[in-house]
Amino acid sequence: MVRLFHVYYPVRTLVLLAGEAVAVCLSFLAATLIQFGPDSYLVLNYEEGLYKILAIAVLVLICSYYFDLYAPQLPLSGGETSFRLLLVLGTSSFLLAAIGFYFPEFMLGKRADLFGVVILTGTLLLWRGAYSWLLRRPFLSERVYVLGSGDRARRVVDEIRTRKDLGMEVVGWAGAFGNGGSDREDLAETVRGLVGKSNVDRVVVALSDRRNTLPVRELLDLRLEAIQIEDVSSLLEKISGKIEIENLYPSSLIYSEGFRLGSGFLFVRRCVSFVIAAVALLLCLPVIPIIALAVKFSSDGPILFRQQRVGRRGEAFVLYKFRTMRQDAEAQTGAVWAGKDDPRVTGVGKFLRATRLDEIPQLWNVLIGEMGFVGPRPERPEFVNWLADNIPYYNLRHIIRPGITGWAQVRYRYGASLEETREKVQYDLYYIKHMSLSLDLLITFETIKTILLRRGSQ
Repeated sequence: MVRLFHVYYPVRTLVLLAGEAVAVCLSFLAATLIQFGPDSYLVLNYEEGLYKILAIAVLVLICSYYFDLYAPQLPLSGGETSFRLLLVLGTSSFLLAAIGFYFPEFMLGKRADLFGVVILTGTLLLWRGAYSWLLRRPFLSERVYVLGSGDRARRVVDEIRTRKDLGMEVVGWAGAFGNGGSDREDLAETVRGLVGKSNVDRVVVALSDRRNTLPVRELLDLRLEAIQIEDVSSLLEKISGKIEIENLYPSSLIYSEGFRLGSGFLFVRRCVSFVIAAVALLLCLPVIPIIALAVKFSSDGPILFRQQRVGRRGEAFVLYKFRTMRQDAEAQTGAVWAGKDDPRVTGVGKFLRATRLDEIPQLWNVLIGEMGFVGPRPERPEFVNWLADNIPYYNLRHIIRPGITGWAQVRYRYGASLEETREKVQYDLYYIKHMSLSLDLLITFETIKTILLRRGSQ
């Protein structure tokens, strides 16, 4: 797997993306040759045609990204993939036409762009078909042996078998699932049997208890045979984008390469959040009065909703949102989590939540330093102590400023229960461990996609 923006991507996904970029460039290059013939050299070199083709490739790839054509967690059938490709081509064509109408100097030419889209339709469908064929070829897969048994071994095997994009194939494992593990001699004998064989590329150590059972010498022999040895926690973290807290030991946090929260980095991050919030607030100024009037006339009560939340270092602050529920929402129940299709939400509130426009006032929280633009979502004080008692490492979320959006929000659905909160905490810990400006940028793009696709509104 390749690490980009502090997130791990399968090599196959990057090959897919690179192949589509090449397909776009070749399609529009062919279209240029068809329209301009011998003059194509002049168009490509003196009229910046090559740069225009590269810009078109970026546009098509962005559209593909927003239509989830590179999302491994959403396995698509051949028909659905073809349908989404047509949506990508339609959206790209519309955007190209709009750009050409307002900025004709950025176009290759009307006929060249039209020819390019027609050629690209066939090229992308052919490339996707070839890519699907490659995914099914076992000789191109990395062969994985799972050393261990029990739930963690089962989980990693299930992940590998489900995620064809990983390019991995399980060729065996030591012990039967659910037996609770094997003794050291059995494991050592199993590992010795792998030495010198060419049918294993990686060994994943998934032992429930390594004390006096880990065959260290035999694993070292494998490592010297150029076979990769990886801990199951490390592999699951790369695959899932979260840190599993049920098997997380304090020593793992202490010796981890992540969790680098230097004062210099935090200062730069704070400056970036301030600038983004200021610009976003200026851009939102035209719609703020419209939202305020809609909230005011939709139901009785104030326009803004104020609520205590827990922020950095466990300090409470007042969070601001546009009100989306009726005024007496918790009069009878007290503090409760908002649920999916919550009957307390007003008609206008449903739209504001789906588009996340209700969170615009939180930009003020960012400006005054109570929140960051990206970070774990702040929780209510009424729930924090209970969650900290029931979820290991929950309070680690409070070592950084909470955010308007976060890694858990773009990777997980809406959650309103203890188990769902536990799941989101695992994503929050991954974010804190790998926190960087590049990861913040990725989360920002994912948030825009989430809003456009109306997924996971909070």
